[in-house]
Amino acid sequence: MAVVITLREVRDGDLPAFWGQLSDPQAQQVAAVTREYNYDRKQFDAHWARVRGDASVTMRTVLADGVVVGHVALFGPPGEREVTYWIDRAHWGRGIATAALAQLVGLESGRPLFAHAAADNAGSIRVLEKCGFVVTGHGRGFAFARGQDIDEVLLTLA
Repeated sequence: MAVVITLREVRDGDLPAFWGQLSDPQAQQVAAVTREYNYDRKQFDAHWARVRGDASVTMRTVLADGVVVGHVALFGPPGEREVTYWIDRAHWGRGIATAALAQLVGLESGRPLFAHAAADNAGSIRVLEKCGFVVTGHGRGFAFARGQDIDEVLLTLA
């Protein structure tokens, strides 16, 4: 039986699950591009208070069969909107990220949309490609999780 993926508004009760997901060291290594709030609960709480209070950010909790398994978001000004997502590592490889991201981009009529991924994160790049994003650039950026600059790809949904 297929897993039912739904999005809903973020609730206060989702934040402990998000903290557990974002602070997973193995997931951080794969994602590579993390932020300081992935490692410090006070910074995490401040970040989430800020983004939840920003009307320009579209943030949704991802549910798989009713269980909180991650989040997806759109942020940035029109013409520069970017997507981001994080799915609990225990749920990788089940199509959840693809289904959630497809639902999220369906909420946004403006194009283009952008995404960044570590060049060696084949899973994330594949999720984005399945949702219609194409690689449109390459660069380097500091990967906090790896403590060094890494190769990145820029993807665009036109």
